[in-house]
Amino acid sequence: MKNIEVPALARVEGEGGLYIGLENGKAVEIRLDIYEPPRFFEGFLKDRFLQEVPDITARICGICPVAYQMSAAYALEHALGVKISPQARALRRLMYCGEYIESHALHIYMLQAPDLLGKESALELAAESPEVVKNALRLKKIGNELLRIIGGRSVHPVNVCVGGFYSWPDEKALKALLPDLEWGLNAALDTVKLATSLHYPYLEIDYEFVALHHPDEYGVIEGGVLSSTGRKLSIVEYETGYIEEHVRHSNALHSHTVDNNTYLVGPLARLNLNHEQLLPKAKQALKDYKIQLPLKNPYKSLIARAIELVHFYEEAIQLVKEYKPTGPAHVELKLKAGEGSGATEAPRGLLYHRYKIDANGMIQFAKITPPTAQNLPRIEADLFALTPRIINMPEAEATRTAEHLVRSYDPCISCATHFLKLKVEEK
Repeated sequence: MKNIEVPALARVEGEGGLYIGLENGKAVEIRLDIYEPPRFFEGFLKDRFLQEVPDITARICGICPVAYQMSAAYALEHALGVKISPQARALRRLMYCGEYIESHALHIYMLQAPDLLGKESALELAAESPEVVKNALRLKKIGNELLRIIGGRSVHPVNVCVGGFYSWPDEKALKALLPDLEWGLNAALDTVKLATSLHYPYLEIDYEFVALHHPDEYGVIEGGVLSSTGRKLSIVEYETGYIEEHVRHSNALHSHTVDNNTYLVGPLARLNLNHEQLLPKAKQALKDYKIQLPLKNPYKSLIARAIELVHFYEEAIQLVKEYKPTGPAHVELKLKAGEGSGATEAPRGLLYHRYKIDANGMIQFAKITPPTAQNLPRIEADLFALTPRIINMPEAEATRTAEHLVRSYDPCISCATHFLKLKVEEK
């Protein structure tokens, strides 16, 4: 028996390792070990006032805090029976555009592209292609600036509240960002060109794709939970179709469908299920670069992110041009006891929240299901499919190949920069 052990995964958000147990040339056990200590966010939300929840949950992730804020806000608004104004809803989508832009630009150029180009890191890529990395950093910075203007700061924004926003962002500051957004749209189209020119390892998987779907817009907020199997659920019904469970080797919960199947959330799922709702330039890019859907190769999630980068730059331009705030930035809340569910699409996939509150607006129960918890069983299944290709590789190559597959999911364990070390044992 030969075992492959990866103590620490590189260029992923958080602390985790990989173990592959082999026997007679076949994988008999695969574990994506999440050994980062539990953070107990659901526990210490208890007995906190509901208006504190968006700011607290934003701290779960430094890359996608908006997703946590939005899912929390929608769940609590559902509990109170509150509906935000159309202007606030548009501003939420614009803020989400900023998050997608900065997250996708970071992943495409700094995390996954070095793998596909045979580079050890983005630093090596920068040394060889400084203009590519310079443009990538500008792409990301524009997203961060959009978050800063709307949210008060680019990391862990503070302007989101249950009922809308604490205040309207400055109209002039937003409109002044239009030239950068126009540049970013062109750079995003160049990103699609780059993404479709790269060589991707072959791995075709028959996934069950799951994502939010909205008939009138690209699924990000509101709508229903759609599966490629045809299962359609309202957000309130989410837990009737998808279940979380503890596993011994991980401090992260693992999810599966009610009929005990793995499923995939994230950019591949969104693009495959929602491509008809893409805006014109993103939809045209699919045609121009002859991208055949559905994409079923996990490595090609980079292509899906590139298409989404075009879409969200395109949508940001549209929303900024239309932005003209009037009236209050948030609706008045009338506190009452209740229970509510909310789900939005984080860059990494579907993010679900459910809360129970008392008559004073204090949290009595909290449930948060992040995208990585839903994808972990699917990542392990993909590694089973990959293993026959890597068992005879040299250690360094096997390390890069396995790590690249995990990294293509952009798993958000939390935040870490340790490089992966591979240990091979023969017994």
